[in-house]
Amino acid sequence: MTPYGRFVLRQDQGLEMISSAMHVGFSFEGKSCQIVASIPSANGHNYLQYELDGVYQKRIKVVGNSTIPISLTAPTAGKHTVWLYKATEAHTGPIFIQKIVGNQLVALQQRNGPLIEFIGNSITCGAAADPSEVACGSGQYHDQHNAYLAYGPRVARALGANFVLSSVSGIGVYRNWNSDGPTMPDVYEKVDFQAANPQRWNFAAFTPQVVSIALGTNDFSKGDGKKERLPFDSARYVNSYVKFVQLVKAKYPKAQIALLSSPMINGKNRETLQNCLLAVKNSMDAMTPADKPLALHFFQPMQARGCAGHPNVDDHAILAQELEPFFKKLIR
Repeated sequence: MTPYGRFVLRQDQGLEMISSAMHVGFSFEGKSCQIVASIPSANGHNYLQYELDGVYQKRIKVVGNSTIPISLTAPTAGKHTVWLYKATEAHTGPIFIQKIVGNQLVALQQRNGPLIEFIGNSITCGAAADPSEVACGSGQYHDQHNAYLAYGPRVARALGANFVLSSVSGIGVYRNWNSDGPTMPDVYEKVDFQAANPQRWNFAAFTPQVVSIALGTNDFSKGDGKKERLPFDSARYVNSYVKFVQLVKAKYPKAQIALLSSPMINGKNRETLQNCLLAVKNSMDAMTPADKPLALHFFQPMQARGCAGHPNVDDHAILAQELEPFFKKLIR
C-alpha cells in the first residue's frame, strides 16, 4: 500500500489521514465494499471523497458518533478499483480508516509517474470551493472543502503525475491572514502542520520531482479589520521566503522548485508580489548556481466565485488549465 500525503499508521486506529487530498487505493471484487472510518470528535464531522474505477464519485460525510460503515457501491459486479481521498485539510482534524471490508481486497501500489508536492494556503487546500451541499456562509468552514477538485490534483491528473498537498488555510510566509504566526516555515516539518505537535513528518516517505510553493495571499491580507495589521513588508517576505526555499531544498536536494503567485491578488499588490517572487528566485539562483533555477508562474487575475472570495471548483479547473503547460515543462 502506498498512501500519498501526510499520514500516520497507528496500531489502534489504523491509517490516520492527515493532509488535504491524502489518498490511498485498493481494489475489491463484487458490487460493494465497506469503509470503517472514524474521527476524534464524537460531535464533529469530516469528509472523504473517492474515485471508483478512475471516475470521481462524491464527497462522503464522516460523522463522529456514527458506528455504521460507509458503503461504496459499484454499478456492476466484478473487479473494481477505489482511490479514497481526504477532502479536508490537516487543521480540520484527522480521519482514521480503521478497516476496509470486501471480497478479494488488494492494496493498490504506487502509480507510475513523477510526484509533485503542492505547498500552499486555502486555495491549494480547495477550501471554500464547493458549496454544492452546504451553502457559503453556513455550516462549518470545512463543509465547502474539496481537495480532490483543487488545482494541484487536477494538474497532476492531467499530466499523469502523483501528488501530495502540504497546505494550510490562512497561512503565509512571514505572517498569516490575521496573525503573525505560526507561518508555513514554522509548521512545514510538523506531521500535521501544527506548531505544538512534537511529531515531525518523515520526508524520506516521498521524493517529489517538483515542489510547487504558492504562498503570499495571506501575507498581503489586511486581516479582519479589527486586529492591528502593519503594511506589507517586502523585505521580510522575501527574506522569509528565501529561508523557506532553503528548508525545502534541504529536504529534497534534487527537486525542481516552482513558485506560484496568487490568482486572488490584483492591482498594485499583484505587481509587488511578482517582484518579490522574482527577488526570491534571483537570490536562490545566485546562492545555488549548480542547482536547477527556480521556476516562476504568475497567475492571470481572477474574480473568484467561491465562498469568501476563494476560487470555486470551476475556477480551480481554469487555474489547472493555465498551469498544465507550466508543470508539463518541469516534469518532462
